[in-house]
Formats: sequence, C-alpha cells, structure tokens
Amino acid sequence: MSTAADEIVLASASPQRQRLLAEAGYRFRVVEPGITEPSPRNFEDPAEYVSHTAWLKARDAARQVPAGTILAADTVVVLGGKIIGKPADAGHARRILATLSGSDHEVMTGLCLWHQPDEIWLGAFERTQLRMRPLSDQEREDYVRTDRWVGKAGAYAIQDPDPYVSIVCGSYSNVVGLPMELLERLLARFKGARA
Repeated sequence: MSTAADEIVLASASPQRQRLLAEAGYRFRVVEPGITEPSPRNFEDPAEYVSHTAWLKARDAARQVPAGTILAADTVVVLGGKIIGKPADAGHARRILATLSGSDHEVMTGLCLWHQPDEIWLGAFERTQLRMRPLSDQEREDYVRTDRWVGKAGAYAIQDPDPYVSIVCGSYSNVVGLPMELLERLLARFKGARA
C-alpha cells in the first residue's frame, strides 16, 4: 500500500478519484475548483488540453488553500485525435457510445501538483489504450438507461460490471480517472524539486 506523509488537497469532487486515493492510503481533503473548463477546440493536442485544464483546476484551488500540496486532474477520451468529453444528456451519451462502439481509443489524464504558498507546480499526463467491443443498439440503449454514463468521459466507466472495454496497453487507474502510478512518480519528483 502506498502512503503519503503529507495531506493532499484534491481539487476534484470525483468519487472515483477520492476512492483511488483512499484505497492507496493517501490522506486528503477535497477543495472543489470553480473553473469553467476551456473548449477542446482551442487545443490541437489532447495532451496539451488535459495538462492545461488540470493546471487551471490546481491554480483555482490554490486560491482557496493558504498552504499545502494540491492535486488536480482532468480526464478525457480521445478517438482519432479528437477529444470526446462527458455527455451532456442521454441523447449525447447514445451518440458517444455509437461513435466508440467497436473502436480502439485512448483515455488521457493530465495531472498537476501545486504547492502553496510558494506556488511551485509540476504537471504530467498519462495515456491508456483501450478497445470497446461492438455494441448493438439495444446494448447501448440498456446502458444509457442505467445512468452510469453521467459525468463519465466517453459515457462509460471501466469499473462497471460489464464495461464493454478492455485495456490494450496502460494504466487501469488512469481510465478510472487518476493514474496512481504516475501520481507516485510525480509526488517523488515534486518533493525533490521542493527540497
């Protein structure tokens, strides 16, 4: 089990990220950032988008935290170089699942660690390659009725009982929303940078 001596300030209301941190033994508290996420259309590279959005979340949370280490993350699904975000409603979820059905795609997460009060920050991103099996119209409709797509990039969650997706290469926790292996490496580098 991983442990962290210092408390982390998680700049996210995501229950999945909170669960991953808790299961890994990290002490943390939540401070929700209040940003409006930028439009992916303004970014040519999905990695640049998730990295920048995580940085914006960390910077916003830092305004609420006088001292401590802030962790922010942003996760998207990428198909053919195009970002597929969270569905706005059930109809959007159906369209996203139809687009991803039978595809090889990526989940990408940007992380940003930010230390207050000295405003030192460090960022990185992780990508995982996945494959979604072809879904019938009925399977997509049944899934949309579960509401498990709500708030999920790509309109699915790999931790579902039948997630329809398998990992080709990369981190499972990244697909859930927080790449824990990358976080451990980043925290080690971050402590070294602050020493």
